[in-house]
Amino acid sequence: MTDYRTVPLDFPREFLIGSATASYQVEGAAHEDGRTPSIWDTYSHTPGRVWNGDTGDIACDHYHRLEEDLDLIASLGLEAYRFSISWSRVFPNAGSAMNPKGIDFYARLVDGLRARGISPVATLYHWDLPQELEDAGGWANRDTSYRFMEYAARTVEKLGDRVDTWTTFNEPWCSAYLGYGSGAHAPGRTSGADALAAVHYLNLAHGLAVPEIRREATNDPDVSVTLNFHVARGEREAARRVEALANRAFTSPMLLGRYDDDLLEFTSSVTDWSFVRPGDLEQIHQPLDVLGVNYYSTVTVRMWDGAGEKVRNDGHKDVGGSPWPGLDDVEFLPQDGPFTDMGWNIAPDGLEELLLSLKEQFPEQPLMITENGAAFPDRVTEDDEGRHVHDELRTDYLARHFGAARRAMDQGVDLRGYLVWSLLDNFEWGYGYSKRFGIVRVEYDTGERLPKDSAYWVREQIQRKNG
Repeated sequence: MTDYRTVPLDFPREFLIGSATASYQVEGAAHEDGRTPSIWDTYSHTPGRVWNGDTGDIACDHYHRLEEDLDLIASLGLEAYRFSISWSRVFPNAGSAMNPKGIDFYARLVDGLRARGISPVATLYHWDLPQELEDAGGWANRDTSYRFMEYAARTVEKLGDRVDTWTTFNEPWCSAYLGYGSGAHAPGRTSGADALAAVHYLNLAHGLAVPEIRREATNDPDVSVTLNFHVARGEREAARRVEALANRAFTSPMLLGRYDDDLLEFTSSVTDWSFVRPGDLEQIHQPLDVLGVNYYSTVTVRMWDGAGEKVRNDGHKDVGGSPWPGLDDVEFLPQDGPFTDMGWNIAPDGLEELLLSLKEQFPEQPLMITENGAAFPDRVTEDDEGRHVHDELRTDYLARHFGAARRAMDQGVDLRGYLVWSLLDNFEWGYGYSKRFGIVRVEYDTGERLPKDSAYWVREQIQRKNG
């Protein structure tokens, strides 16, 4: 077995290393300056949905600490910062009137990054749909795709002269399957048919938005989408089905202009896919400058024989629904450790395998790791020089996954960069503030930021690369 910690991390100078966050997880100021509720505001305020009743009302207070956080990003030497834009902050009530204070916040963020020599990577949608659109049907409603197109076009019109990379969606798998299938994410629906409709309308929204981004942007940015890929191991037939539903339901329409026959076949008991209209797939199929890759762990699967209780160790919270519509006969098995604090297995070889597989499937498509990281507890010490945060397990995790990325590049993968999740400890969705992913510790009672050892490790990689 490869020891990824021994791989020389000799990345080329043009390889971007940075970090990432998402609006609802860090911004706070949920009810200020014209922002109106998103589905995550509603979901987190619903009793029993989120651990300890936590919400993103304050989160990391990034909205009020913007300059401090920009200086923090610069102090760590990060070359790129991936953030997301709150639709509800820019267009309150999902209306047509742009909120000047909302767009000003993101203008100040982008300008602050550029002034510090940091590349802005903007994600238009990271799960926080305006509640008004959910009330009208959400991502199970075709009209939402067109509303997203309008939101994207007008936002890029305002910021499109100085953002380097525009990403349409972060992890539409989560939006569709966790939000509408399992109920573990907002809006909390548990309908397999709605989940598959959401898959298509998220794909369609992406395809509608890409030409608008290219039309409105004036600085020739890269246009992207970020997908969270499932690396399925175990029985071949079960793995094929998981990959079809989790991965190819997005890559095939986006990159090849089709839904695969096997996907349509094993989901036929859930939906007839009649929501796919003539011309949709041609619209979805848009050229991408870079494909964002999010990776955390693998899954091990087999076909269920129907005997005994089905094993559902897929790494996601079980709140009653299923994020796997059409896969009632697939089991997700326990995996070998070690594990992160999320209970996800640590498998850097899965990242190498994934990157090589994407190269094989889409040989001309440049890639970027847009999220990779781990939740672990911190160890805080204090001496005459101040407080220090030690996170040896996270540093080791990153070293091994950076090594896997470097090995993939050595085998011909066109990988453009690596954005660590996450810059800050933050609101971890249904887990509230119980899990810490940040390379910077946040003391939630005071808002204090404390860079961890892992942050300094990332800075060293950037310095070595540019030395």
